Amino acid sequence: MKVQLPKGTFDILPVADESWRTSDLWQHVEEVIRKTTAEYGYREIRTPIYESAELFDRGVGETTDIVMKEMFTFEDRSGRKISLRPEGTAAVARAFVENNLQQLGPTHKFFYIGPMFRYERPQSGRYRQHHQFGVEAYGVSTPEQDAEVIDLLLQVYKRLGLKNLKVHVNTVGDLESRKLYREALMEYLKPHFGELSDDSKTRFEKNPLRILDSKNPKDKEIVREAPSILNHLTPDAKAHFQALCHLLDQIQIHYEIDDRIVRGLDYYNKTVFEVLTEDIGAQNTIGAGGRYDGLIGQFEGPDLPAVGFATGLERVLQTMMAQKVPYPKSSRPLIYFIPLGEESREKCFQLASLCRHTHIPSDIELYAKKVPAAIQNALRSEAKFVCILGSEELQSGKAKLKNLATREEKEIHFDHLIPYLRENHLISTTNSSEHR
Repeated sequence: MKVQLPKGTFDILPVADESWRTSDLWQHVEEVIRKTTAEYGYREIRTPIYESAELFDRGVGETTDIVMKEMFTFEDRSGRKISLRPEGTAAVARAFVENNLQQLGPTHKFFYIGPMFRYERPQSGRYRQHHQFGVEAYGVSTPEQDAEVIDLLLQVYKRLGLKNLKVHVNTVGDLESRKLYREALMEYLKPHFGELSDDSKTRFEKNPLRILDSKNPKDKEIVREAPSILNHLTPDAKAHFQALCHLLDQIQIHYEIDDRIVRGLDYYNKTVFEVLTEDIGAQNTIGAGGRYDGLIGQFEGPDLPAVGFATGLERVLQTMMAQKVPYPKSSRPLIYFIPLGEESREKCFQLASLCRHTHIPSDIELYAKKVPAAIQNALRSEAKFVCILGSEELQSGKAKLKNLATREEKEIHFDHLIPYLRENHLISTTNSSEHR
């Protein structure tokens, strides 16, 4: 029986093509992420792909689309409700509290890369299993920390080669700001209540700000003339937002103030932001985040301020493909050994192992019975050199290296082979680094 992968998932393959699903591209993106986060002082944290369902009910919010519609939730054999991880922030907060990481100091900066799960209709840029890169910064309440995470996200995009991105920023204010705005928004929405979608009617009493985030066309039309939260900010919330905008100006980040951004999760306060592209269709938000002071306290942890973001890797990769961004391939064999006979097979295996032990990428033909087929395998592996060893080479102690690109041949003693290859590998690696 043929078994196919589940709907809304995909394979990442070790093939050299123009697809965003090639593992070379994923490795490149992850390498850029790890290097950039390290330069900003962030360290990796890894959490399980499933957690207690209560974690996301409390942390993400019971009125969010994620909890109401999109969670993969089931009971384990002991009757406990378990959910596959739909996002990273609540899980990192839980890990922080449970492992008493507050003991390590007053400030904490984490990043994560991993799969997330949401049960929704699969479409381009939206999958039931998708991957996110995100950061969480705890302990600093000043707008500099907000500006840092926005700058970090944009630096990752820049180093990956993405262009023509738009940054939208907003504030959802502090608790008092939202209380004032909630009253104004509900007053505006009351005459339109009967026209709202069923989801928005549910949110009307529980969290009317979420109606601003509705994807329903009728809801969008209704909230078009709704009052702006920017006119209901407390002096503290207003000063925080103005300071953030000033900092973004200072580091030359171009942005647009968008007072309709509230983000889809209940834990946000003050700063919220999104990064958009026009190159991947309807799902055009590739990264987003904001401040969520108070979330850690919900899990009985210390009352620390916090800010972070998440970016969907699939959308980043698809944007790279749409913009034809070049990327380096992973290491290919520098040399491909082809033995002729059992005796030479043993020698080839020894030489290939010696190469690998000295960090020289190499491979050996162990399948093809004829030289032309072996040469084709060497070409397929994209090796630079091929080395065919037979009885004549074993007797002379010299290998014949053939450059597959130029067709030039060079005879070299076995004892000199490794230094020669190491020099060529160093040149290739240097050229590759310069290309990046």
